[in-house]
Amino acid sequence: MIRTLTFIILIGLTTAISGALEPDNDLLANNISDRRIKTVQLYKEGWNFSYPVIKLNGGEKLVLQFDLVDNNSETYYYTFIHCDKDWNRSGVFSSEFVEGFPDNPIEDVKPSFNTTVRYFHYILSFPNDRISFLLSGNYVIVVYPYGEPDKPVLIQRFVVSEESVKIDFRAYRPIITAFNNTGQQFDFTVKLAGTPVTDPMRNIYCSVLQNGRWNNAKMNLKPDFTGNNELKFNAMTEKNIFPGGNEFRYFDIKSIRYKTEFVRIIDYSPPYYNIYLTPSESREFKPYFFWQDFNGKFYVASDEGREPETDADYLNVYFTLASKYMVAGGSMYVAGALNNWNFNDNNLMVYNQQDGQYECSMLLKQGWYNYEYVFLKEGETQGTATLFEGSHYETENDYFVHVYYRNPYERYDRVIGTAAANTNNSFNY
Repeated sequence: MIRTLTFIILIGLTTAISGALEPDNDLLANNISDRRIKTVQLYKEGWNFSYPVIKLNGGEKLVLQFDLVDNNSETYYYTFIHCDKDWNRSGVFSSEFVEGFPDNPIEDVKPSFNTTVRYFHYILSFPNDRISFLLSGNYVIVVYPYGEPDKPVLIQRFVVSEESVKIDFRAYRPIITAFNNTGQQFDFTVKLAGTPVTDPMRNIYCSVLQNGRWNNAKMNLKPDFTGNNELKFNAMTEKNIFPGGNEFRYFDIKSIRYKTEFVRIIDYSPPYYNIYLTPSESREFKPYFFWQDFNGKFYVASDEGREPETDADYLNVYFTLASKYMVAGGSMYVAGALNNWNFNDNNLMVYNQQDGQYECSMLLKQGWYNYEYVFLKEGETQGTATLFEGSHYETENDYFVHVYYRNPYERYDRVIGTAAANTNNSFNY
């Protein structure tokens, strides 16, 4: 029997936004701390599948969208925190990294229309006429209820880059035999021409992300070689290799009137529509098969409405993963942007010994979704998807590099360049 999992409110966010934060405080990680906040998206304006990176003073904007699932709306404010390369609060004051009012209300709020689940849709674009950025670097946007800055409901990371260096970046099949069939290797060259850098071997750091995720990023990479105003990151070691993983599983819940691929049952049991997906099987030892995916993301859409932001309904979606035994030493999760790449009670799978399967239910907005099954070992923060998904060098993935420069005469980590590569073809974002 599938059990609907309850949601919990994450705790530990009692430090005031205006107060000091200790290093490695989870406050500066992507986080949703109110169980009513759903469908959080942060992307570059004009492309929902883009990653949250903009150029300093480049005229680009980011868009934040989310829903409050409740019968009544609330007034939310937002503010920004400037971070160092490791996502701890940096040593600069707000007046140094933003111009304008540091705290502002989110004013674009719309109620849901003709849905079984009542919610309010919030949308914000920035920089805007109230606030803009003065420095490059890592940032988080913090959203909190009016009058309660010490109780943020969501936090999302983004990057503001100077784009003052050129980066040649590529991803390819690993040369090292042990990872030749299951991994993906990257290397890149940072060309500093015109950008003065003091002691690059000590003051340049890089982070590389797979599909925009920070919870498995390669952090604080150092140059392997320098010369001719170029920094080369091309060590033939494990530090330059990610598991290739597999193409993400997917399902389509745009409609509540007809069943689409991987939807087995549509049932209305007040107050929710319930969507039972086709039971999943392990792909660990199956050969690689390509299909076009969103690299773990989702897209809101509804066949029954014209404005999916407010017409799309919320549905209970039931996942099952066949397994003859419960995997010891950790927990299984449904993972992807559908839960902000986090591991918590919202996407935790429960093992049903009688039916020999893992089970989970999630309240999701109508649309297209990518996901995978991830096993998280006890005491660890990085999960592994290879246990039930397998890993292949052929898998299509996006890779991103952020180049940080810590000028010894400044108090913050600049982002001087970013670049992207895809295992199928190089691209810009």
